[in-house]
Amino acid sequence: MNLQVLGVDAAAYRPHDLHRTERVWLETNCYVDLWIELLHALRLDPVASMAFTIAMDFEGDQWTFFKQPHADLYRLYGLDVQELTIWRPVEQHAIEQIKDGRIPLVEVDSFHLPDTVGVAYGIEHTKTTIAIQAIDAASRRLGYFHNAGYFELGGEDYNGLFDAASASLAPYTEFVKLDRRITRSDAELSAIALDLTCHYVGRIPAVNPVSRYRERFADDMKWLADQDMSVFYKYAFATLRQCGACAEMAATFLTWLSDRGGEPTPAIAEFCSIATDAKALQFKIARMMATKRPADLAALLDQMETAWGRATTDLVARYAT
Repeated sequence: MNLQVLGVDAAAYRPHDLHRTERVWLETNCYVDLWIELLHALRLDPVASMAFTIAMDFEGDQWTFFKQPHADLYRLYGLDVQELTIWRPVEQHAIEQIKDGRIPLVEVDSFHLPDTVGVAYGIEHTKTTIAIQAIDAASRRLGYFHNAGYFELGGEDYNGLFDAASASLAPYTEFVKLDRRITRSDAELSAIALDLTCHYVGRIPAVNPVSRYRERFADDMKWLADQDMSVFYKYAFATLRQCGACAEMAATFLTWLSDRGGEPTPAIAEFCSIATDAKALQFKIARMMATKRPADLAALLDQMETAWGRATTDLVARYAT
């Protein structure tokens, strides 16, 4: 491709271990997964950016759609993320930003992303975010980070992607400025990550979010009983996947911190338990919907509720300032 920032080759690209090792939740959400791979391609450690996951919450009709805060990315790596104002075709903005050595993050339609084959590609119109690393307008080729890897597309997919992105409502778009990027030592990263941990401990919800989720859970199950599976998948993504994936990432982060001189914490096992139970709960609800038979889900919710309480009590005792 004639314009690119990092020189990544899709055929040779190897995803970060977070997307290659055995995990309960192999993918989290499009934004976190994208940043894992982008940081990896920049030769920066993405796990260091995950302190914020310990402050997950239930937001009333969804669990927190967790994302790396821009301030953390700047503090840890010197990466400056800014919103891109769309006042002309998105393709032109992408070309200009890549010429300047920046990475555009663009909301696009998965219908045109071949890496989503079997899920959304050519099947369903769903919003997602990609990081464009390379572009060749003449050949209609694009190289991009999405979910758990780096991919390329071209031809009609290229046209469809930018035609949809330049529709009447412009997509939310950011760009990453790399000119102040810092490659810190492991000791420097862990010191900053420890300080961020203390900060996010102060933002742990005062009320157990699993308890708050349970308050509406029975009504959710009654409502889901009359829906088809496509609705369940959206519900599960907004609730159990965000809860479980965030908890697993919190466990991964705390393990990383412990390996770099921090004290081992029982919160690691408790967050792992939440991740596993959220996945089991998702499967049980799906089976319940498919068979139209009721299932006893209280035990799993009990375990998640207790685990969150134990995990956060320990973190507050260790890191509250």
